[in-house]
Formats: sequence, C-alpha cells, structure tokens
Amino acid sequence: MTAVHPIRGGTARHTQVSVRHAWERFVQGEDDVRGVRPEIAVSWHRCRDQYRVDPQLTAAPVAVEELAHPLEHDVVFAELGFCAASMAHEVSKIGGILVVTDSAGRVLSKWGDKVTRSVADDASLAPWFCWSESAVGTNGMGTALSTHNPVVIRREEHWCEAFHDWSCAGVAIRDAVTREPIAALNISCWRSDLPSAARSWLYNAARHIDTTLRTRARDGGAELLAAFQHARGRSLDPLVAVDKAGKVVLADETAGVLLGVPSNTPAINPAVRWLPQLPDFMHAVKFASKQAAYDPGWTGSTQIFTHLTAEEPSPIGFRPVFLYGNLVGHLVTFSTIDGEQLPQPADVTGSLVTSRVRRTSDRVAGLRENRTVLCRYPEILLAEAADSEVWLSTDQGRLRAVSAGLDKLDNELSGAGFLRVHRRYVVNLNRVREIERRDKGELILVMDDPDATAVPVSRRNASAVRQALGI
Repeated sequence: MTAVHPIRGGTARHTQVSVRHAWERFVQGEDDVRGVRPEIAVSWHRCRDQYRVDPQLTAAPVAVEELAHPLEHDVVFAELGFCAASMAHEVSKIGGILVVTDSAGRVLSKWGDKVTRSVADDASLAPWFCWSESAVGTNGMGTALSTHNPVVIRREEHWCEAFHDWSCAGVAIRDAVTREPIAALNISCWRSDLPSAARSWLYNAARHIDTTLRTRARDGGAELLAAFQHARGRSLDPLVAVDKAGKVVLADETAGVLLGVPSNTPAINPAVRWLPQLPDFMHAVKFASKQAAYDPGWTGSTQIFTHLTAEEPSPIGFRPVFLYGNLVGHLVTFSTIDGEQLPQPADVTGSLVTSRVRRTSDRVAGLRENRTVLCRYPEILLAEAADSEVWLSTDQGRLRAVSAGLDKLDNELSGAGFLRVHRRYVVNLNRVREIERRDKGELILVMDDPDATAVPVSRRNASAVRQALGI
C-alpha cells in the first residue's frame, strides 16, 4: 500500500471553526451554511428536515434483528470483508478502524487499532448497531449509502455532536443493475486526520467488487436474451426482456413502440440499456422484482398506459428469469397471464397524460453555493453528468443536482417530458427549439435558452428522440 499522510487541506483550524459555527446555527433552525461543503449541507438538510435526527444523540441505535436480502449480497459481504481484512494492518498503524455495513447501515464487522476500537464501542460503532444516515445523521458509511460518490466526513461535519472527534471516509457498493446500495466500507480515525491514502484504499476495494458485479450483470443480460429467444419461438405476443430495475435488454418491434424504446437492439451491458419513460411500467417491474426475488415461482399481471394507449390500458404479464438461482430480470408480454394481480401505483389517476400534467408541478432540488434552489420542471433545460456529479442547466443558472447519479434523476423525471438522449444528457423535450443534422448523420438538439445550448444525441438514442419529437 502507499505511504500515508494526513488529509489536512479541509481540517485547518479556521475551517473547523467555520463549520462548527454553521452547525450550531443549522441545528437551531437557521439555513445559513456558509463554509460548509455542498454535499455536507445536503446531508444536514436530510438529517434535520427529513429524518429529524437528534443532534445530541450520543450512540447509534440497535439495528433491526432481521433484514431480508438476496444471496448475492452475502457474496458481496464476504468479498468486502476480505478487502477490509487486507487493509486492516495499514489502517491500524495510523490508529484507524475499518467498518463494513450492509445496505441498511447495520455494522457487520470491524477491524483496526485496538484503542480506537474500544472508543468506537462506547459510541456503539460496533456490529449489530445501525449507522444509516436516518439513524445517526451525517457519517461516513451512512452518508455514502445515501449518495453515489465516496464521501469524507471531517469532525464537525458529523450531524451528531458526540461524533465531532471523528473523521471518516466511506464508499458504498452498489448493484450494477439497480444502483441500489448493497454494502458500505468505512475508515474512521478518532481525534486525528484521515490519511491521504484513505480515498484510494476505499476506491480500489469498491472498484474490485464493482468489476465482479458488472461481470455478473452482463451474464444476467445474456441469460435474458436467451430467455427472450426461447419465448419468442412459443408466442407472437409483443415481448420485452427487462432487467430487475426495469431497463430494457431487448424488445421486439411492437413492444419497442409501446414502451418508446428501440426495438431489436440487444443490450447485454447494463450501462447501455434503455429506460422506458413510463412510470407505471417501472412501478410494476420494481414490484415484480421484489416478489420474484423471494418466490422463484411467482408470476403476475397488471395493466399500464403506454405511448400508444393513452385512452385504454394494455395488459402486461411478468415471468421472472433467474441465473444460478438469482433473479436477473423478467420477460414481459403484452397479454394477461395467470398469476398475482399487481397493485396499481397509489398516484395513478386514470391516464398517462393526466399523470404527466400533474407531475409538471413537481420540483428538482439543486445547489448554488450555500443555497438549495427548487426548480420547477419547465425551468429545467437539461441535466448533464460530468466529473461524477450531475449538473442542471436551468432558467436560474447552472446548479449542482441534489440527486445522486444521472440514472436516478432520469428515473425521477420519467413521464414528465424528459428523455435520456445520451449517456451524459437528459433533456426537457419541451425546451428543444431546433434539431440539427450534421454531415455524418449525427443529431444535435438546440435548446431554447439564450445561449442556444447544443446537446448531442447518441446514435442508439436517435430513434427514440425522433419518435418523441415527432420527426
């Protein structure tokens, strides 16, 4: 491992004092967060306004006794434990500890310096206690589980005052398909700064496990393709293969039109799969995935409004697909099959059009310096992924999105007039002014802002863009 040097840039005394004063104001109800990093300010808002965590909490609560999870998570826990054990000696030398949690923030194991481990025990930083952000506020492992980036939490940045002597760095391990958290790895130091190598240690461990998960996800995509071809030979009903997050691996021509995605375009790699812009369909897939994950024999049916059936819903049926006993997705037919009737989403009022009109009153939160700006959907031109962050181009200027990850934001905006046109861009279709065709056939969307912002359309997204804009 590399030599360790303390991370000092953000822990200068004047910075600590500034953060401390901001924390004192914030816990009293003020919103002035000058001197606080944006990601910490967002976490504080969640802790105070959403989770209502007591900032005077002195120890973590006991975790729930049982939390169901698929077998694949156990494999990740084992691999993450091996990575942590290999780092334990180096972390011990700088007086730190390593902690592994599950997706709910329950501590599974702990390694490292004996003295620091004893101090951690007094704060219930130990197995079978819960360190989610909703339980103890801003902290390395809990905040990492709530975001899509590795995080460093320095002393007074912790939400609970009792943890202001700690500095922590955490990273979440996420499912390669759903991007939901599986586990977290955390390094903590008591009354000392984190080593500069902490980030690279965590990054390397996360990258190792992520590579394994992506390989398994591609294997799952191949299994879905095989299941699709087998089913195609037995029925002529419109058919689509989706992964457990609802992204399309392959759709036939009719299903592609109904879902608004390209047809006959296989996507084994989870990074390039299509996300249908149909909220009701996505709700149904997620429900089906929860049911099938623990009942391999489960099948189900429901009705949804599609891009071609705004007046009358279309029946769809789900048959789960497994690889080595693990759920990888579903075959969805546009017909009724025997099985459980799925519940309708609580917010369904009758049609896709009605849903879209209602949702345009929703807002997206963005950050500008020490302020949280709430933008209505019509004010947003586009969202762009850049340097591990998501940026919003809006009528109020360029803002850093609070939502972690473009995939998550794309899902939130699904059905509200937005479309993923490129791996880096989601655009508001109502704000497109012109469509420019380049010499080699590339499409460029010109937005209606004063700068006439140009957005590239990837070749694989071009068909969906033409259909959505009616060209």
